[in-house]
Amino acid sequence: MASQNMDPAAASSTAALKGSETGGAAAKGSVSKRLQQELMTLMMSGDKGISAFPESDNLFKWIGTIDGAHGTVYEGLRYKLSLEFPSGYPYKAPRVKFITPCYHPNVDEHGNICLDILKEKWSALYDVRSILLSIQSLLGEPNNESPMNASAAELWENQEGRQHCVSISLPCCAVMQRVSIRFPTDL
Repeated sequence: MASQNMDPAAASSTAALKGSETGGAAAKGSVSKRLQQELMTLMMSGDKGISAFPESDNLFKWIGTIDGAHGTVYEGLRYKLSLEFPSGYPYKAPRVKFITPCYHPNVDEHGNICLDILKEKWSALYDVRSILLSIQSLLGEPNNESPMNASAAELWENQEGRQHCVSISLPCCAVMQRVSIRFPTDL
């Protein structure tokens, strides 16, 4: 009997709210499934110098590692990154930042990365593996046309300057890895 006296507008808004709650849970479930598949793909890929795993039991926050590519000034260095996946993933890009300081033309002092596939060129076809490989490649081949770190970009213009970029980065890297210091995440 109570349903006969219910306001039709209130009933439809209640139904819409329930539908959006179910849709939100379903979307989160599909994102979780996608991330689990990407984790398996990454683990099975056998790619040298990249890895990533969920941070504790939160599938939406990962810690990645990238080794400097062979033949680059970053060879022999290992960098940690944070990857945060939005509920709209893979249709929205994850937020990826360096945790380990990286003195590089396309990385700012807070660890933010200037990489087109993480911004305007993002596609749902990209996955964690392709992101990590792209960042690894960016280390050796920066885009000096749109630097986030102008002083590193100026140094990068010559071979001696490239080595200086690493010499600035290396002590910070070593110290931070020893004492587990991170960039502040709330900047």
